Amino acid sequence: MKRRMQMVLSLMLALVFVFVTACGKTNNEGSTNTGTTNGTPNVTSDVTEKADPITIRLASGDSNPSWDDMKSDLGKYLLEKTGITIKQEFPVGGTDSDMFALMVASDDYPDLVMPKGNAGKLVDAGALLDLRPLIEKYGPNLKKVYGEYFNRLRWSEDDDAIYTLPQGGVGQIYFESGGGFQLQHKVLESAGYPQIKTVQDYEAAIKAYVEKNPKTADGQPTIGMSLNGGEWQILISVTNPAFYATGAPDDGEFYVNQDTLEAIMHYQRPEEREYFRWLNHMNDIGLLDKESFVQKYDQYKAKIASGRVLGLIDQNWDYGEAENALKAEGKFDSTYARFPVTLNDTFQDHSFQGTGYIAGYGLGITKDAKDPVRLIKFLDYLASDEGQVLVNWGIEGKHYNVEDGKRVIPADVQAMKSNDNNTFKKTTGIGNYLISARYGDGVLDPTGNYYTTTFPEQIQTSYSDADKKTLAAYGATTYKDLWPADDAFPERKYGAAWTLPFETGSQANVIFQKTQDIMKKRIPEAILAKPADFDKIYDTFLKELDGAGVDKLNAEFTKMVKDRVALWSK
Repeated sequence: MKRRMQMVLSLMLALVFVFVTACGKTNNEGSTNTGTTNGTPNVTSDVTEKADPITIRLASGDSNPSWDDMKSDLGKYLLEKTGITIKQEFPVGGTDSDMFALMVASDDYPDLVMPKGNAGKLVDAGALLDLRPLIEKYGPNLKKVYGEYFNRLRWSEDDDAIYTLPQGGVGQIYFESGGGFQLQHKVLESAGYPQIKTVQDYEAAIKAYVEKNPKTADGQPTIGMSLNGGEWQILISVTNPAFYATGAPDDGEFYVNQDTLEAIMHYQRPEEREYFRWLNHMNDIGLLDKESFVQKYDQYKAKIASGRVLGLIDQNWDYGEAENALKAEGKFDSTYARFPVTLNDTFQDHSFQGTGYIAGYGLGITKDAKDPVRLIKFLDYLASDEGQVLVNWGIEGKHYNVEDGKRVIPADVQAMKSNDNNTFKKTTGIGNYLISARYGDGVLDPTGNYYTTTFPEQIQTSYSDADKKTLAAYGATTYKDLWPADDAFPERKYGAAWTLPFETGSQANVIFQKTQDIMKKRIPEAILAKPADFDKIYDTFLKELDGAGVDKLNAEFTKMVKDRVALWSK
């Protein structure tokens, strides 16, 4: 459930992405048909037509502080074109699970839902419509985007229905890395841009800077490293890095043997025990923020925005809002470079081990929707070539221009996007309407332009001078260059295992929740303990997992992985 935010989020928000090309290929070359005179592809299929105004409710499991309430440039454009007003609802005073559980309990649903890992409970409650008939009749663009992966949208071996439209990009090529271990540019420059490959390298750079600069310019104590471990992001900032640092990909709370497909809870790996031991060491020598496991998310972001946190272990979508505040103030030397740091040089970071199209978290239409046909037409428009350019690039002449057949973002727009992205999203709406099927980075549209704005040249344009100076010191042009190549590891046959939720109310789900509660208690305790007590606490942690039934959980998850492989092989 980790990179789901880079997918989700990226959503990103928050969301992880994968794709087919506009012409149904998988080599990401796309079509070179240039049947237009500008940078917007011709649209040959029927898109949604404007009708009487309608307001639809959309409940999202992830909060979006940059949501524009359709008052942005794109929001106004879509309202004028379609007559549809979207009212988004986010979790308030609870989690996404709480929000959707309340819907089920009350049997009252909005028109659209983006339920994250809660789709199962909505399906069990009969709350989601089967979208297959609607797509077959009204969704040519949706079918085109998913292409050869359309079969992966089916719910299960026994249920052929399509309940959600996955929002991960189809045909994705990763040109950039948003994760890893982060270090401020000033730390790297002060150390002479040393090798940053292992936790020992990372620790040494932080330690050297703190010794020289125990306090910031405004007199506040310098923080060596802070973790976002006080809320649900403990999974992103504390526990996920344990498998990246020890040569495993993100498969949620499990490690899956790539040869046998056997799964175990990843904390049971001896290698990860040693990663947590290193965090314990960082705490012991005073380089770990003492508030890492009690601070609220806003407190974490405020510390980063102050410029006094030298190192992070996080995903850009999680700390990006705070980093944008630093950029807005011109404090680029306090923003972060990103590195694939591992426990030692025997491991390689598997962040980009291939998954194929994972068909993960998505958007569904509920049984209470006012007009499902109109909604599917709206989503189909967003998936059209015109819609894809709109939601990714914005409005021609305002957010981008076409020069010699290529879409180009004006310097002032790019500066706002790079240095004040929170305001950029809220005022332009770009990035806020990626709610339907979509192509991923690296896929070309019929004009020969990329559907998205994430490609090497554009990424480099978005970098600050501090980024460019750091990358040049390491012989790289993008941060992704520092990671192992995409083809360094075999593709996972099951996609990403974090997309496999346990059935609501099942014994496995009950056991899983118990293990999560145990983890959230014992991992912080082990990290904050005296080094002499670390092993005793970690042994207690493993014994409590055993007592909760982790062996049964591992067996059930292994079956789910193998069933996924069998389903997708058909």
